[in-house]
Amino acid sequence: MPDPYDLGGAAAAAAAAPTGRFARRTAGMTASEIRALFAVASRPEVVSLAGGMPNLAALPLDTLAAEIAQLVAAEGQTALQYGSAQGTPALREQICEVMRLEGIDADPNDIVVTVGSQMALDLVTRIYCDPGDVVLAEGPSYVGALGSFAAYQARVVHVAMDAHGLVPQNLRDALESLARQGVTPKFLYTIPNFHNPAGVTLAVERRTEILEICATYRVAVVEDNPYGLLGFSGTVYPALRSFDRDVVYLGSFSKTFASGLRVGWALVPPAVRDRLVLAAESATLCPPTFNQMIVSRYLQTQDWRSQVKTFTEAYRERRDAMLAALATYLPPDCSWNVPDGGFYVWLTVPEGVDTKAMLPRAVTARVAYASGTGFYADGFGTRQLRLSYCYPTPERIEEGVRRLAGVLGAELDVMRTFGVPARTLRLRSGPDAPSPDTA
Repeated sequence: MPDPYDLGGAAAAAAAAPTGRFARRTAGMTASEIRALFAVASRPEVVSLAGGMPNLAALPLDTLAAEIAQLVAAEGQTALQYGSAQGTPALREQICEVMRLEGIDADPNDIVVTVGSQMALDLVTRIYCDPGDVVLAEGPSYVGALGSFAAYQARVVHVAMDAHGLVPQNLRDALESLARQGVTPKFLYTIPNFHNPAGVTLAVERRTEILEICATYRVAVVEDNPYGLLGFSGTVYPALRSFDRDVVYLGSFSKTFASGLRVGWALVPPAVRDRLVLAAESATLCPPTFNQMIVSRYLQTQDWRSQVKTFTEAYRERRDAMLAALATYLPPDCSWNVPDGGFYVWLTVPEGVDTKAMLPRAVTARVAYASGTGFYADGFGTRQLRLSYCYPTPERIEEGVRRLAGVLGAELDVMRTFGVPARTLRLRSGPDAPSPDTA
């Protein structure tokens, strides 16, 4: 009698191959194909205007070291132990105080602490989306969000922005088009303040209109707001969540304190909370208690509002240095936004230049940026690139832009000489798995 478990020959070999056992959804999980270039870009001779790393130089490290040592000595038995999947009660109370600055009145019981807001976004996508479901997102959108959507096999429909953020009529048009196809998106994913990567801010008068449109079409709203307190004019915009308690709000301490601690959170409606906690338990069992208690102690003992102001002043100085350098060095027919907060400038280059194809030549010229195609799920963005001013010094920013201008000039010279776009390096379009290079 034949052995039913004897697959034989080629079938057995295929089953034995590790990739042959992967789930189909892993096809959407792809590492960035430009990551090798960023490994080169991390060399000190390369000016990296690519990654969104916060500048931590202004943190009072000696004071923090003393506070952490005291925390371990006094509360080490708790800090180094397992904790709740929902997060420590003390930190959830403090998160409510932080969000109150944006007009949010929250119950600590509706907060789930996560390992960075990226984890919160991933868990929200997991509990909302089946394969083939549609998610609406601004075009362009955060590469980490697009990576999560792809990993869960959701289809992204982009909604165009202008200088004042997501355009309500564009959102309405997209929803009407999908409704004619019998499709209701699971949610709208939006970054309303100091957008990553576009750098724009959603006009206050548009916020309630967008919520009303989504309510009409029965579409949930996921608001991602890591930069909300980093406005250069001192303005703190009202969160979408402050207008509607059904909004899922994602927050993080990565931009206002320390990204390496990986402490973020989701504020969710009660009907979502229990499922989100269960999803968090299956992912990590619990977020690190030690990291949460460090953040909690920092909020309790330090003047964190003044620290945020210090960060903001440093970023504004760097933003100004970048804008001045762009105006000085870039060739004609380039355009860019003027961000009033956050980390990024979104640059559009002349027609015919492919920023993804140009990136290896930029790295050779010792400057790096994030090409625009990574911020779209549909291959758009070849004429765009994201420049980050948060980490380099103003002097390095100017030098990086000067080098970038030289690379752009060379591309345009090739086009003028031969009448065709410069040579291209074909890399896959669409979202990549998130990494610190594109965060």
